[in-house]
Amino acid sequence: MRRVIAIALAGASLLASLGGCSSVSDMFKSAPPPVRVQLESTPPGADATTSLGPGCKTPCSVSVPAPDGPFTVSYALNKYQAASVPVNVIKNPGSFTTPATATTDPNPVFAELQPAAPPKPVRKKPHRPRKPKPAPAAAAPADTAPTAGSPFPDPHAGSPPQR
Repeated sequence: MRRVIAIALAGASLLASLGGCSSVSDMFKSAPPPVRVQLESTPPGADATTSLGPGCKTPCSVSVPAPDGPFTVSYALNKYQAASVPVNVIKNPGSFTTPATATTDPNPVFAELQPAAPPKPVRKKPHRPRKPKPAPAAAAPADTAPTAGSPFPDPHAGSPPQR
């Protein structure tokens, strides 16, 4: 009876010590290697930066650690609108005979940058010349004829000559 109790206790302690590990099969699996991502843009020469940190000028490629989820690549180029492209990570855990792998979708990661709209010109108020001040009325004699081209007859003038 003592042997049965000793074996049961030994088995229980072995199970308790293995309980700290997530699983025995995880010990043999390797972490996926870094993922190589090709970055391209139209026009070329844009600054491409991943949300994981690494970046470069397009066309180029960067090596990123295999993330647990999706990430983004942001593109920026002077005189063009910025763009951002989501990237999914596809992991294959591997087995005892094959190593773990990770790939990205899409690869290459491509962005077509659109030209930035030109800045709107600053509209200034149109320049209007000042109206000249009228001459003082006291300087003109009262019984002079109206100015030429006036549509109104002079009220001080007599009736128009008869023909």
